[in-house]
Amino acid sequence: MGTISTVGVIGAGTMGNGIAQACAVSGIKAVMIDVGDAQLQKGVAAIAGSLERLVKKDKLAAADRDAALARVTTTTDYAALSGVDCVIEAATENPAIKFDILRKADGVAKPDALLATNTSSISITQLAATTKRPERFIGMHFFNPVPMMALVELIRGLQTSDATVERTRALAKALGKTPIVVKNSPGFVVNRLLCPMLNEAIFLYAEGAASAQEIDEGMKLGCNHPIGPLALTDMVGLDVLLAVMNVFHADFGDDKYRPAPLLKEMVAAGWLGRKSGRGFYTYGK
Repeated sequence: MGTISTVGVIGAGTMGNGIAQACAVSGIKAVMIDVGDAQLQKGVAAIAGSLERLVKKDKLAAADRDAALARVTTTTDYAALSGVDCVIEAATENPAIKFDILRKADGVAKPDALLATNTSSISITQLAATTKRPERFIGMHFFNPVPMMALVELIRGLQTSDATVERTRALAKALGKTPIVVKNSPGFVVNRLLCPMLNEAIFLYAEGAASAQEIDEGMKLGCNHPIGPLALTDMVGLDVLLAVMNVFHADFGDDKYRPAPLLKEMVAAGWLGRKSGRGFYTYGK
């Protein structure tokens, strides 16, 4: 048990490399795993670029940048997880992929190692049940961009032990994050509150209550939000919001979570927000 000094991160994408960077900057060794060398090289390049920006802003010393990069190792071989104290899975938000990854990680990790998932929507209880250590399994939901965002949601599955919660809480604090502990439930806490708000903003817009700019200005100036709900929906992706609202609607069986018809229409049109160039606003290349 004890202090976590080495973390395995499965997935070198945006969330995975961000988690690896947070570990490395905090003095924790990170072993980053992905399916191929190209993905790993891209992940390391993202970390290097992020650290370089911090150096240029005088938020990180060059020597500390070099030390952090030296703490990140990469591999495609799951056997490298045999020595880590905690494995954090940060792969694609697809249940079948996550089940497969977690079974492989569970098979090689040492008996007292923790298993965590960075899922934003899949049941922690269900994921824990696919492993042979459900009491040492927990949700560790980071927010994007990981190096900058202070919050981590720690999600207890039905099987998660108190000791696992406390070890994971200590890890989150060691990474400079502020953890909140929540029960397993669709959307956990932040997305449970955030996504219906974004959906409601779309209802308002569709009804002609105000323009997109006015709705966004209202929430920025009236509620002190850094970005308005429709601009945030464009950033998140309209298809992502629709998928989350569909999960809420199905799992809770409550019509207050029904997706706005305009949201469904825009997704059908391929207007997905920033990534497609058009959502509630238009974006250049």
